[in-house]
Amino acid sequence: MKKVSFLIKSCIFLCTLGIITIIALYAYAYFSPKIELKSSNQFYIYDNDEKIVYEGSGTTKWVDLEDISPNLINAVISIEDKNFYKHQGFDYLRIAKAMFNNLKNRNIMQGASTISQQYIKNMYLDFDKTWKRKIEEAFLTLELEMHYSKDEILEGYLNTINYGQGNYGVENASEYYFNKSAKELTLEEAAILAGIPKNPSNYNPVSHLDKSLKRANLVLDAMVKNNYLKEEDKKNISFDNLEIVGKNNNKNLQTLMYYQDAVLDELKTLDNIPKSLIDAGGLKIYTTLDLNSQETLENAILNNMDEDNELEVASIIINPQNGGVSALVGGKDYAKSQYNRAIDSKRQVGSTMKPLLYYSALENDFTASTTFLSAPTTFSLANNKTYSPSNYNDKYANKDITMAAAIAYSDNIYAVKTHLFLGEENLVDIAKKMGIKTKLEANASLPLGTSEIPMIDFASAYTTLASGGYKRDIHFIKKVEDLNGNVLYKYKNEKDLVLNENYVYILNELLTSTYNSAFVDYNSPTVMSLSSQLSKKYAIKTGSTGSDCWIVGYNKKHLMMVWNGYDDSREVKVSDGSISKKIWLDTSEEVLKNKDDTWYKAPKNIIGIPLNAITGAYDEKSKNSNIFYFVKGTEPGANKEISVSKNTTGE
Repeated sequence: MKKVSFLIKSCIFLCTLGIITIIALYAYAYFSPKIELKSSNQFYIYDNDEKIVYEGSGTTKWVDLEDISPNLINAVISIEDKNFYKHQGFDYLRIAKAMFNNLKNRNIMQGASTISQQYIKNMYLDFDKTWKRKIEEAFLTLELEMHYSKDEILEGYLNTINYGQGNYGVENASEYYFNKSAKELTLEEAAILAGIPKNPSNYNPVSHLDKSLKRANLVLDAMVKNNYLKEEDKKNISFDNLEIVGKNNNKNLQTLMYYQDAVLDELKTLDNIPKSLIDAGGLKIYTTLDLNSQETLENAILNNMDEDNELEVASIIINPQNGGVSALVGGKDYAKSQYNRAIDSKRQVGSTMKPLLYYSALENDFTASTTFLSAPTTFSLANNKTYSPSNYNDKYANKDITMAAAIAYSDNIYAVKTHLFLGEENLVDIAKKMGIKTKLEANASLPLGTSEIPMIDFASAYTTLASGGYKRDIHFIKKVEDLNGNVLYKYKNEKDLVLNENYVYILNELLTSTYNSAFVDYNSPTVMSLSSQLSKKYAIKTGSTGSDCWIVGYNKKHLMMVWNGYDDSREVKVSDGSISKKIWLDTSEEVLKNKDDTWYKAPKNIIGIPLNAITGAYDEKSKNSNIFYFVKGTEPGANKEISVSKNTTGE
């Protein structure tokens, strides 16, 4: 009996203590400073001219509760917090039920966060599941409830919650997914939006329509259960005529989101930015985006690619003078696929690997006029292995050709001979020196681009060439500020001279042979079809594998790479290569049309001599005469040309 009495008294004491504690906490919250709502979770991205191109939930996108469809309000309350207007920040009955079910299942199966708690978490806290974070959340939730009405809290929540695809706030989400304001949402559309915040990446209708609709039906069931919708009305609801837009209104650029995703990925790597700010928002991000270049690139893709074809595209435009990414496309249509092929996809780069090899050759006593025999060749390798590469369409000179001609025709035999003469590790080393981080395997086929490299990584090497030999960090972000204008991060435009400027200049000149009529002979240069349409001078190299089409072209103000292929790596057609070239041409010419002085100034110790483009013999007057560039003292006649036995690398 004494034990029962003790237990009863203990329970009364604990309950009284609990009530006093709760009252004290609410009193503390009441006298705490008022939380500012509309300054939270704002997320701005600016272009290179500091014009805003994206905003999460900012004051210009904030909508009053009365301007949000009742369908959405009812849907959100039903699925997220049915007792929202009854509790004071915490739904204690729901918490107890969730704890019971979690203990019963011996796993965390249910949560019990209220709308107020979720709002606080998204505004101010990181997402670590620690006791410290939970205690902070509890105190801030109490303060929120003490200082604001339920309508104000709900309004703030709906204007700041993550709706997927980079959309924070219901107005942004409504415009993006349905091309309408939040006030105009139908019941079907409201059910979809209300279902997204639980898992924005899986439940948004652009990424996963089936999952989104399944979740929307759960929302409708909750609305019925909570008397916001009649069962018979629910039966008449259909998603068959639902139209998902999945585009931003800003110039209607359907590819701009690929750039934005890349920006956010880079943001996560910056040590100066607190993770809580990245997760919750509250940042101004100034980028290297050139909106005109992005729009021009997108138009070139839309004009040259069939929307119904499964052929995909990736492209990147970089300013060689600072390494800033001016434009990026990771796929044909972000609304259909958010997979960023320019960042995440590893593809074989084909013959676009060869310029790296030829730079190394120039460093190792080769010159632009060094010749090798272009003929079918079987190479003897280590361990009694052989390698028999072939030229495109089996076209061979069956005579000695210059390095310039080998570049013009993308001759595989010349490339492999050069590669094996230098040593297989040589190309691996020079690729790393130029900035490629992907681990490359030293083998006989490496100069033919058989290794898979992400475009963003491969672009580092070409940026080094386009910048005159300076390695620069490829980047998207120039500066990051908080909402008060405090600078949290600023990019330092540092450059590291890793290549010899003389040889870089010679190589860049050699890469103009790909559209030079002086090389029309037994074969034609690889991009001769573009020559009449080029108003500027470019270094250009194409590449192809069975499943990939590449073109890279640059001068000192513009570097652009384009890839076309299929996600399942099926074989590409010959015509697919012409699409890559056309996208590159249309974009590059438009971007540079008003820019002068785009080519490089020759270093002082570089000289030019007219030679036969194919044979390298002195030739001043024939149709095949071309200016070859040399470091003084290495030109023909001034020093002995590199001596290579034609039989040491092949048989």
